[in-house]
Amino acid sequence: QVQFVESGGGLVQAGGSLRLSCAVSGIIFRSYTMGWYRQAPGKQRELVASISSGGGTNYADSVKGRFTISRDNSKNTVYLQMNSLKPEDTAVYLCSYYRAGLGWGNWGQGTQVTVSS
Repeated sequence: QVQFVESGGGLVQAGGSLRLSCAVSGIIFRSYTMGWYRQAPGKQRELVASISSGGGTNYADSVKGRFTISRDNSKNTVYLQMNSLKPEDTAVYLCSYYRAGLGWGNWGQGTQVTVSS
């Protein structure tokens, strides 16, 4: 079955950087759009960034210019480079994939990112 394993989260001061990784198995990784979501306590899950099978990217306005999504199809891994972190970026970050006609689904456990002020 599809499996996502996120890593790279942690505690960082405002202005710092983190690089998240999501190792994927159970799908033909190179064929799918991949995305990073985040969920903060009491808030709805938010799509932060996505990358298509062809490498096209999209970002939420709140992270444009600070976050970069990338993928390595040889490693079945999607990354999220996060720079200039702010306390409001604090959340659990999860990766997923987009299925035509079904939408986003099959979430991983997530990795906690905490940004202190």
